[in-house]
Amino acid sequence: MNSIHVQLPSSFLVKKSSLRGSKTFPSFKCYSSSSESNIQDDESKDSTQLFRVVDQQVQDLLTKKENKVMLDGIEKASQRVELAKRELAFIQKQELALKQFKDYVNHLEAKAVEGKIAECQREISDAKTLIEEAERSLSAEDEGKKIDRDKERWESVKAASISALIGTLSGLPICYIHITNPAQLLLPLAINFISCALFGVTFRYSVRRNLDDVQLKTGVAAAFGVVKGLAMLDGGPPLELNFDSFLSHAQYGTIYVSENLFIFVSAAIALDYCFKTRLLSPFPIE
Repeated sequence: MNSIHVQLPSSFLVKKSSLRGSKTFPSFKCYSSSSESNIQDDESKDSTQLFRVVDQQVQDLLTKKENKVMLDGIEKASQRVELAKRELAFIQKQELALKQFKDYVNHLEAKAVEGKIAECQREISDAKTLIEEAERSLSAEDEGKKIDRDKERWESVKAASISALIGTLSGLPICYIHITNPAQLLLPLAINFISCALFGVTFRYSVRRNLDDVQLKTGVAAAFGVVKGLAMLDGGPPLELNFDSFLSHAQYGTIYVSENLFIFVSAAIALDYCFKTRLLSPFPIE
């Protein structure tokens, strides 16, 4: 006895959702096992017919204006999605590169800090060494100064004596000009002696071993001469607010400063000669 089969085409199951709005439905076929070849031909025809119906419905849907606008919107939305995906991938790459750069910078900073710490430690050790050497040299110098301090004092006394003697002798003719009685000679000679003695000590400590520095040597002598000359001007008549008084004080001031410059320059020349001939030792004593 021949059996009867009812077969539903598989393409109908796949395309079912797209045919809900269509009025055309495929027919169900009943066949017996005795006519299998005919059934296969019918199935191929039904499938072809079903594909044509589906294709026609799809074309109708695509040709509709509202569906076309919707499809365009979907296409643009998909393009925006793709663009957003690319931008997101680019941002992720930038974030990754930035993270790698930060890690590299932190690594370099850590190395730099380690190098600076090591350098600071070396500098500290070098500074400690220098401080220890300076302390040893200072202690040695202090011991040497204790030994040479008396010699320094003796050389200063010698410089003061030579400067006072030469300055007093060079100022003796000038003192004779300003006195009328020999008894009046004592005070200016004593002033010249004391001021030249102080000049000798100051000259030795100021010039030190710069024996070829002419400006330094003449500057010290000029400073003493100007100060002492202007001080002598104060012992004369008071300054009045008129041209004659100004002119008189200017003349006397020029004379007094010139006289004292001559005295101290003479003392400076004598001291310089003694330094260069080793009669005196400049400060400090070697």
